[in-house]
Amino acid sequence: MRFSEPESRIIKGIDVKFSIDDLQAMPDATSQWDGVRNYKARNYLRDDIKRGDKVLFYHSNCKVPGIAGLAIVTKEGYPDYTAFDAKHPYYDPKSSTDAPKWFMVDVKFERKFDRILPLAEIKQHNLLKEMALVKQ
Repeated sequence: MRFSEPESRIIKGIDVKFSIDDLQAMPDATSQWDGVRNYKARNYLRDDIKRGDKVLFYHSNCKVPGIAGLAIVTKEGYPDYTAFDAKHPYYDPKSSTDAPKWFMVDVKFERKFDRILPLAEIKQHNLLKEMALVKQ
């Protein structure tokens, strides 16, 4: 699941907004999934997500969080270089090129849903109760 921010949020003078529409507008509709700063998600990006896996594109940090569409992984986990740049919003002084702490993957736009599937609605479906998004 790729978490993204569809609404503007400024960190260190940089807007970190990134929506499913932004992904679709990227060259080849592909972008890195950077800035993940959660250990469980980091481990998943680093160890489990494989090229060709489909992921849910999730809008977070907005009024109505939810799944906005689908993407496909085009590059498996590699060090998140934004953590090494002191000027970048996702800089982490404890991460280095020799011992990277954070990882990212590349994803390609596949499909935008007709509407956002809100988290509250997703939680109502018994079949999805074991989904990581619902359990957190």
